[in-house]
Amino acid sequence: MNTSCKPNTELSRCIWNSTRPIGKADLARGLLPFPSKNEIRIRRGTRKVRAVVSMSRTEAAEKSDGLTYKDAGVDIDAGSELVKRIAKMAPGIGGFGGLFPLGDSYLVAGTDGVGTKLKLAFETGIHDTIGIDLVAMSVNDIITSGAKPLFFLDYFATSRLDVDLAEKVIKGIVDGCQQSDCALLGGETAEMPDFYADGEYDLSGFAVGIVKKDSVIDGKNIEVGDVLIGLPSSGVHSNGFSLVRRVLERSGLALKDNLPGSSLSLGEALMAPTVIYVKQVLDIISRGGVKGIAHITGGGFTDNIPRVFPKGLGALIYENSWDVPPVFKWIQEAGRIEDAEMSRTFNMGIGMVLVMKEEAALALLQDDHGKNSVYRIGEVVSGDGVSYR
Repeated sequence: MNTSCKPNTELSRCIWNSTRPIGKADLARGLLPFPSKNEIRIRRGTRKVRAVVSMSRTEAAEKSDGLTYKDAGVDIDAGSELVKRIAKMAPGIGGFGGLFPLGDSYLVAGTDGVGTKLKLAFETGIHDTIGIDLVAMSVNDIITSGAKPLFFLDYFATSRLDVDLAEKVIKGIVDGCQQSDCALLGGETAEMPDFYADGEYDLSGFAVGIVKKDSVIDGKNIEVGDVLIGLPSSGVHSNGFSLVRRVLERSGLALKDNLPGSSLSLGEALMAPTVIYVKQVLDIISRGGVKGIAHITGGGFTDNIPRVFPKGLGALIYENSWDVPPVFKWIQEAGRIEDAEMSRTFNMGIGMVLVMKEEAALALLQDDHGKNSVYRIGEVVSGDGVSYR
């Protein structure tokens, strides 16, 4: 974690002011340095990118009748303005997870929900994996600092408690915690009559991990020539679903229909649970050579990778260097979505990017033995932002 606290482009409220003592009143209010995100997954465009990536949504709309995230109701410009206002109230927002000093270590915390992917859970009746998504979105954030998750807590809210349905959701949360090797400490079940539609619910949660101060991964030592290693995603994961649902409406297909180019139905492909990278990433870190880690959620490569770079460095991505899942090809074709919009909204098949020393990256790739659990997807170059070749 870079303690200079670069602007966090995700509606984070990561507050770290180690010069100010934390009192009991602060703890009662929950004043801990972990970020909060919502479906918008706001990223502030603080770095330049190639022309096709930096094209505004207005310009893209003029060139095509393709869908954009803004068309789907997500206004990134409004979110960016809110981030600026939050920064005035809480200077020092930044990072995928928030760090809190504790002796010779840092507690690292993150919080999240699963956004409008829940709408598809209601429509498909698939409730036993949405809890995995919930855990994944928080633990995948905190491991970008090299932290091992310790525990997770959830919040489940509904209009009228359906015990059988809630059990399925909690089962997914338990599964996610087991995959993360962390404890489910507890949570909150809120029954709120008339607040939610019948049969619907909302989820949120947060995770806390720990890392030694001398082992924090903060990107400070990243330099030109370092290698970008991508870890494959299972599909859309848990962001961009407002746009996905608009594409689904336009396509005329139903969730039970077959996904073109796949043996799965659209519902099965879209509801594939988010990959939890904890064990894989911690294993790679233990081998040495990892300098920075970016969790690829909303904002895609365009906004997430530069967040871990020192000023003056950018990413060159090798096109066609990994397998793009069929679901993204369908989304783009059915929605007539511009390349720039796809790159900034979705993970495009890579859910986590590690910045590594070249020799360490080559050893990792050699050990992969064609299993395609890691890909060499690019390199660090001079400049800013993300370019493609």
